[in-house]
Amino acid sequence: MPPWAVDAGLVALAGLDAWISLLGEGTPLMWACAAVGCAGLFLRRRLPLAVFLLTLPMTLFMDVAVAPIAALYTLAASTRNRPLLAGCALLNAAADTLVWPLPGAFTGDRTWTLVQFVYTLATAVAPVLFGQLVQARHDVARQLVEVKEAREHERALYAQTVLARERAQLAREMHDVVSHQVSLIAVRAGALQVAAKDADAREAARTIRTLSTRTLDELRHMVTLLRASGGRETELTPQPTLADLRQLVANSGIETNLAGELPTGISTTAQRTVYRTVQEALTNVRKHAPGARADVRLWHDAHHFGVTVTNTAPTRPSVALPSARHGLVGLRERAELLHGAFTAGPTPEGGYEVALRAPVRAD
Repeated sequence: MPPWAVDAGLVALAGLDAWISLLGEGTPLMWACAAVGCAGLFLRRRLPLAVFLLTLPMTLFMDVAVAPIAALYTLAASTRNRPLLAGCALLNAAADTLVWPLPGAFTGDRTWTLVQFVYTLATAVAPVLFGQLVQARHDVARQLVEVKEAREHERALYAQTVLARERAQLAREMHDVVSHQVSLIAVRAGALQVAAKDADAREAARTIRTLSTRTLDELRHMVTLLRASGGRETELTPQPTLADLRQLVANSGIETNLAGELPTGISTTAQRTVYRTVQEALTNVRKHAPGARADVRLWHDAHHFGVTVTNTAPTRPSVALPSARHGLVGLRERAELLHGAFTAGPTPEGGYEVALRAPVRAD
């Protein structure tokens, strides 16, 4: 039930309780105290102590239970000051035991007055204990939520630890195996560049050595990144941008035509995606279409940008090279990160076409 409905029900019940007590013998002062005490229950959630004090006059003038019990319960459920709660319970019991006018309260059988005070005090202690119990229940529920969050955080830390171990193992394998092989390629290419007499052979050796050296630099950076376990202090730098695209085409070893341009101000992620798309496409041309020519076209309009890499049919038989076939899958994932699309497929002329299309404002 909504809180306002509960409060309205309590006010109505307290008013009925006071009406039954005052029926036929209530004075205007008593009716005013009853009205103030009952109406104050509307504010019991905001001002519990003040509402309890407002119920004391009606407790003194008449035999009521709903309003003081509700006020005591609300006060006990909202405060941790136990001396205050004990004092309020004693005050409520005293007001309920005394009779109006006050001089008449100290005449008659005092033993019966003491017994009545004890019973009244027990009645006042009950809502106080119940309010404290509800407060403790809320504390336990909050602590259980904190424990659950702590366990989730512990699981996340454990997962990060396992991931860090896997990254470190992968970094070791990359350093020990791949770096060694690429270093040998660079050394052999350097020796061939010095010893070769044919100009084309020296140029080919120089290209192989340059690509091997660049691959080693990128590989060392990736090893450093893996060892950092994804920490915030290590970023994916240095990373290629559109400014490196012409150098990529020039060093590809393929007759390539680069045309068009992309809009200024696109994100570094988008620039890196375009670069990797062209890089993977040219790599596939070298591997699977020897002797083919490639055409790289950059384009953009008011809402989208993209790149299309098209190669002609191969003029020489291809050499079987190892491939995990993950290149195009990775390009498709990069395009999805930009909320774009990636397509790849053969052309009617026997070549192959790779295309990337993404929104201009993609991050």
